[in-house]
Amino acid sequence: MHTDQVLSHLKKHGQLLDSEIASATGIALVQVRKSLADLAARGEISQCSVTHFHGDKRVEGIQCRISGYVPPVAPGRKAGPTKSVSSD
Repeated sequence: MHTDQVLSHLKKHGQLLDSEIASATGIALVQVRKSLADLAARGEISQCSVTHFHGDKRVEGIQCRISGYVPPVAPGRKAGPTKSVSSD
């Protein structure tokens, strides 16, 4: 099976669709989906079903990412707490 290759690709590239993993790794989509199901059963990834529309064509897929992954904070200024002005 290709679970190790799929897992390492997810670790390197973050959240992806099953079709994106298949095209990037050269693994058949059916095999990618089997690997994702195995990784989800082991709790190594989290996944959800998604539906995209390209014109009138409906495309269903699986979006997945590494379990427990929290993306890093984006660089730049952040909004701080605002001070409220009270009128007495």
